[in-house]
Amino acid sequence: MVSSVRRRRDHTTTIAFIAEQTGVSVPTVSKVINGRSDVSSETRRRVEAAILEHGYRRTARSGPRSALIEVIFNELESEWALEIVRGVERVAGRNGLAVVISEMEGRGTPSRGWIDGVLARRPMGVIAVFSDLDDAVREQLRARDIPFVIVDPTGEPLHDTPSVGATNWNGGLTATRHLIALGHRRIGVIGGPEWILCSRARIDGYRAAMDEAGVPVDPALISHGAFHVDEGIERGLALLLTPNPPTAIFAGNDLQALGVYQAARELRLHIPEDISVVGFDDLPVARWVSPPLTTIRQPLVEMAVTAAELALSMARGETPAQPRVELTTELVIRESTAPPRPR
Repeated sequence: MVSSVRRRRDHTTTIAFIAEQTGVSVPTVSKVINGRSDVSSETRRRVEAAILEHGYRRTARSGPRSALIEVIFNELESEWALEIVRGVERVAGRNGLAVVISEMEGRGTPSRGWIDGVLARRPMGVIAVFSDLDDAVREQLRARDIPFVIVDPTGEPLHDTPSVGATNWNGGLTATRHLIALGHRRIGVIGGPEWILCSRARIDGYRAAMDEAGVPVDPALISHGAFHVDEGIERGLALLLTPNPPTAIFAGNDLQALGVYQAARELRLHIPEDISVVGFDDLPVARWVSPPLTTIRQPLVEMAVTAAELALSMARGETPAQPRVELTTELVIRESTAPPRPR
């Protein structure tokens, strides 16, 4: 005889079936599905496990969505995040939606409180920025029919998770080619954390440009650190104080580049006469520092617009034409790069 569990897997899993499997009432399962707080942690755990095991999916008839777009950041400490917010706000404004912003404060995954709140609010979509949602969170969002999109995923993009990024490898290639064309051969690079996809891609682009030009890559000129100004200062000083320092530095983002500016000031070096600097992002501040920063423009606002529009299209029941979207980066030449000074 085929068990009721087996038979149910061959059909649409219902709230009543989840209640039967967990020994709780239908209203209790409904409370868990809707993120209500008045359910014990043990009951919630049991119901969530059954939802994951039996593949419950909320249908469009289950209730209206809130007029919200949820955005969760790994960190909210720079203009980088502000550019993303601008893009999401642009789409939200056109569609009469509000934006809810949360921060993981450096944690690898969102907190239990965050996912409970999202499930309770049932927004039009969720956008996770420079982070990854773990399997359990993704499954919970899918079960509640809440679309989600990753902007600049930290790991390899998953085929079943829509994501938006930029051509980071090409950006690293272009930045390094620019410095090589100016005559630089000792080019230092400060990357972001090694485990982050965009950081690895930018340094791979740097390596490709050096190899293309027949310029040996000195491992001593490659370092990694967080995408913060302090890391740019620390690692910039380390590069500039080596016995045979680089004549140019490609920084993993504009904040690290600003740190290199400070390191150069501390050593009484002038940019670009003594050291050329290239950043990545093209944040608004890149135009106003002295000298204005040569950088790789990453279309952050456009990336956020694309992610928000993708989430809303999924909320309308549309299937993404492709799971991964990459927008083009471009070199913006300003005044922080010049030919190396003869030694």
